[in-house]
Amino acid sequence: MRFRWIAATAAAAVVATGCGGGDEGTDIEQRYYLSLGDSLTVGVQPDENGVPGETADGYTDMLYRGLYDADSTLVHERLGCGGEDTTTFVEGGVPRCDQRYEGRSQLEAAEEFLAEHQGRVELVTVTIGGNNFTGCVSGLENPDGPAIDTACVDDGLERIGTEVPEIADRLRTAAGPDTPIIAMTYYNPFLAALLLEDAGEDDAEESPSPEEAGAGEGAGADGDGTAAAPDDGLVGYATGVLERMNASLRDSYADAGVEVADVEGAFASADFNVPADSTTGMPTNVQRICDLTWMCDVDRGPDIHTNRAGAQEIATAFEELVG
Repeated sequence: MRFRWIAATAAAAVVATGCGGGDEGTDIEQRYYLSLGDSLTVGVQPDENGVPGETADGYTDMLYRGLYDADSTLVHERLGCGGEDTTTFVEGGVPRCDQRYEGRSQLEAAEEFLAEHQGRVELVTVTIGGNNFTGCVSGLENPDGPAIDTACVDDGLERIGTEVPEIADRLRTAAGPDTPIIAMTYYNPFLAALLLEDAGEDDAEESPSPEEAGAGEGAGADGDGTAAAPDDGLVGYATGVLERMNASLRDSYADAGVEVADVEGAFASADFNVPADSTTGMPTNVQRICDLTWMCDVDRGPDIHTNRAGAQEIATAFEELVG
């Protein structure tokens, strides 16, 4: 992808001068980077007490700093809001987000901004879909592992399949055919649960079987769709869900001419190999989750959000498409 940086720089250099040697005025056309999405967009991280809050260290902030170095006329319009899923992104429904957008949905606010700044938006990034599943997992701090509502997961996948195409189409229509829009795939924070599963192997004789824990066939759910872990374990189940989710995101965005940053690949989400030089014995993907998120932090976590290093990793994945 090639941006209109040359045009933006030329616009910044336009100088309107008077004829009689009076004061010279500089007429600079403002350019914009519009970021949209969920808590990753606004840099949510846990504080020293483990309480999550917005920071200036989101991947969009880091991406913007690099873009600003190339074009100092660029302004970051930060429209993301923590807690948004695909449904609320389209329809609204998260009170603090609805307040931020003055009763509109985030998508409606984005469409309005793009209409008002037609031809002056250099980049749109969007990160949405992860929160379709946050309500499906409970008990992250449970030493026996979290519980999964598999019916909730199925609903989250269905909504991604139906709502992301609408999001992508509406953003493309509002931005026009020439404005670059980049979305992203997601990493798998629940790989950290592999540490719990491995730790539990020594106690396998004392641990209940999947049937005793309430797991049924297939998804490993009991009557209400919830179990300590599906039959193939939390990590195996979450890995399968992630693959389906990211495949759906790629297809939907591609149909609308939206590029996709490979965050799944940047976090090595599918690499279960243990490097020969590993000092921890962790698979590559688990090590990456521990290094780039708060999932393995005993003081502030477990928390699914990226730390500063993880945000930079995502920013780099986007930068590879910006160049």
